[in-house]
Amino acid sequence: MKYMTSAQVRQAYLDFFESKGHRIVPSSSLVPHNDPTLLFTNAGMNQFKDVFLGKEKRDYTRAASAQKVMRVSGKHNDLEEVGPSKRHHTFFEMLGNFSFGDYFKLDAIRYAWELITEVYQLPPDRLGVTIYEKDDESFQIWADEIGVDPRKIARLGAKDNFWQMAETGPCGPNTEIHFDRYPERGIDNVIPSFEADDGRFLEFWNLVFMQFNRTQPDPEDTGEFDELLPAPGVDTGLGLERMVSILQGADYNYETDLFMPIIETTQRLAGETDAQRDSHLIPYRVIADHVRAATFMIGDGVFPGAKGRDSICRLVIRRAARFGQKLGFNGPFMADVADTVIGIMGGHYTGLVDRRETILETITLEEERFHRTMERGVEELEAMLHDLPEGGKLDGDSAFYLKATLGLPIQVTQDIAQEMGYNIDMAGFNEAEERHSLVSGGGQAMGVIESGEAYANLLNNLQESGKLGKEGVNYNPYDITPLVTEVLALLQDGQPVDNLIVGDKVEVVLQATPFYVESGGQVSDIGVIRGDNWLVEVETMKRPVKGLIVHVGEVVEGAPHIGDNAIAEVNADRRADITRNHTGTHLLHAALRHQLGTHVEQRGSLVAPDRLRFDFSHNEKVTPEQLASVEREINDIILANYNVHAEQKSREEAQAEGAMALFGEKYGDVVRTVIVDNGSERYSYELCGGAHVNETSEIGTFVFTNEGSVSSGIRRVEAVTGHAAAKLIQNKLNQLNLIADTLNTTPDNTLSRIESLQEELAASRKQVDQLQRRLAKYNFDEMLAHTESIGGKTALIGQLDGVPVDTMREMADWFRNKTKDNGVLVLGSDIDGRPMVLVSVTDDLVKQGVRAGDLIKPIAAEIGGGGGGRPNMAQAGGKDSSKLPQALQKARDLLA
Repeated sequence: MKYMTSAQVRQAYLDFFESKGHRIVPSSSLVPHNDPTLLFTNAGMNQFKDVFLGKEKRDYTRAASAQKVMRVSGKHNDLEEVGPSKRHHTFFEMLGNFSFGDYFKLDAIRYAWELITEVYQLPPDRLGVTIYEKDDESFQIWADEIGVDPRKIARLGAKDNFWQMAETGPCGPNTEIHFDRYPERGIDNVIPSFEADDGRFLEFWNLVFMQFNRTQPDPEDTGEFDELLPAPGVDTGLGLERMVSILQGADYNYETDLFMPIIETTQRLAGETDAQRDSHLIPYRVIADHVRAATFMIGDGVFPGAKGRDSICRLVIRRAARFGQKLGFNGPFMADVADTVIGIMGGHYTGLVDRRETILETITLEEERFHRTMERGVEELEAMLHDLPEGGKLDGDSAFYLKATLGLPIQVTQDIAQEMGYNIDMAGFNEAEERHSLVSGGGQAMGVIESGEAYANLLNNLQESGKLGKEGVNYNPYDITPLVTEVLALLQDGQPVDNLIVGDKVEVVLQATPFYVESGGQVSDIGVIRGDNWLVEVETMKRPVKGLIVHVGEVVEGAPHIGDNAIAEVNADRRADITRNHTGTHLLHAALRHQLGTHVEQRGSLVAPDRLRFDFSHNEKVTPEQLASVEREINDIILANYNVHAEQKSREEAQAEGAMALFGEKYGDVVRTVIVDNGSERYSYELCGGAHVNETSEIGTFVFTNEGSVSSGIRRVEAVTGHAAAKLIQNKLNQLNLIADTLNTTPDNTLSRIESLQEELAASRKQVDQLQRRLAKYNFDEMLAHTESIGGKTALIGQLDGVPVDTMREMADWFRNKTKDNGVLVLGSDIDGRPMVLVSVTDDLVKQGVRAGDLIKPIAAEIGGGGGGRPNMAQAGGKDSSKLPQALQKARDLLA
């Protein structure tokens, strides 16, 4: 067998089938496109389903892919097996090749055998196959065409070797290829081992032959309702993880390079020895599998939640976190593990790298949510179990209470109960969950009405009942001290609800709030609303109608109710970062006007916790020198520690005093102004409803990160302040020190060292060019000794791979100077994988009607290209370098 890394196994598969004329199709998302029958993509053929059904036509008839797969529901639910099982996974990769009415059984089997025995180099004597018991054609191919000993071909029933998409529709026999893990048991025991399924063989590739259309259900598989399809198809699935385990000599998938780096990262974080790790294999397997699954789900846009696919994402993260506790983890740790997953898989699935920050942040946030509620949930579960008789069963209502009120997933409840020797009444749990679904429909029975109207009606009702005053919700986002208030309304999708459980998305209306609602470029606050034994995490804010402030979030503990007392608490650290950037934006506006001119006016902005963005009117690119001057002025004001304060005044008064207003913004008669001054003179004076620091020194440092154009006459700059600026500066200094170390110099001398190296490099390149030209001239002189006489002409035809086009043209000049008349030159070269051909003829032949442009066209056709040029010299590029010898032979044929 040939040892291969997992990346090599995947790439070798795709390269092999591409060489067989297959279109390499990228993996589809884990979220099935336009297929409500599937929770997740669970097979490579999902994206080709309509092609197999004849509903869709593509411009290719054979394809191959490496497909991301999740199996966590229905008959393909492997979730509960993960951990105790050494082989089962929730997420895995399926390598597949497909034929849509092109090749069928013979070629499919031939391709499979060639790949595994010649490319992967599996020894044929370690392979066995199974076929459908009635499929004589497959038996004949395996035995007669491939040469497999009939004693290693097992005929099995429809349960094992007949595939169907549903009770009716496309179906057909399949053949499976297995690896013999215990060849010492002998060939005579092969078929009995297959029939007994005794673990001797590891099935790694399933070849499905979609041969029939089943017109009626046929539970006995008699075949009487199976009609031949007009264009039979092939759908194969080779499990990457299993093939890697075979080629790497691993007993189990978890011992391969797909999982061991993940397990080793977890081990390092847990601080365990190899012996300790081996004694805790189940937690390590669960964490490795589930973090892989979560990483890919979030990468494909599935985020932790209470329902549908989102609930699976939440489940695998929380189940992994729970098993992490067995290794001593009492806080978030999985982001580092997920980063290892991205490192392993991101080379092929590049979307993971692009979404790295989102993936890591989402996993950490979900871990934090889980750890906040886990302790209480497990404590209550254990108390419930201790009240049961030994080996008893926990009732479904109690299990649902743990999920609905404390956020303990039912699978985690099952895990803990089983470990303690108890069971769960799952039928009762499902009934309780169904009852909740019916009750929580709330106002939906009245039908969905226009969202804006619903919110307006709610506001009106709260004002009429005296719960809110004329101005609506008491909104004061400038004081973020935790605020005691009252829950006035709970909604989902704008509709009132009465019952909520942990994991439900919710909209909360409070009597008063310190949360800022996105406005004037400043993003909304996040934070928590907490009550008696319940907690809602606020993810964003909105103001659907004037006077109504809505907190959008998720129930993470307990169940809030209308009328509950609550504490509204803004995330203070995040708000502090936002205020630094917002005040930084005001300083930026003033500095730009000072440095570039008073024509500069704000045209839009974004004030987020991690950065600020500012658009402004200016007709030219801001030069690096101007940008540096602006940055220097802003940091001078920050260090001078100017005061920042707000005042309410009439719009006319503020504008008369020179307050800057946001372009296109509408203001009331009374406006809020934000002033930056040193007690004697103003530096910045703007109309603004946003939140700000009290003194400019709180900003820390201001650093530009980008400058560019938005549209004609509008420029955009981006910058960071505070923590983000300090981190950026530190990273840049670290990079500079690393570069200096690499160049064996000091940071201060790095630039001069680089300039010196560039001069040395330029000199070296010039020397290389001279040597290459001399070598080319030498090679050309050697070639001249091999001129041919073809069709009465002196011809020089040859291939010089790696020779650039400019050198080939120079060779043409050398040839014409050497061969004064009756000469034809044809050169071919593979330049970085792309073929190039050049033809040159002497002037006397041009006068006789022999033109280089006429010769080049049929020659270029041989390499899949085309070209042209002058009568005495022409060149052409192509697509297939392997056809250069045929192209040069074509030149000889033309001259003859």
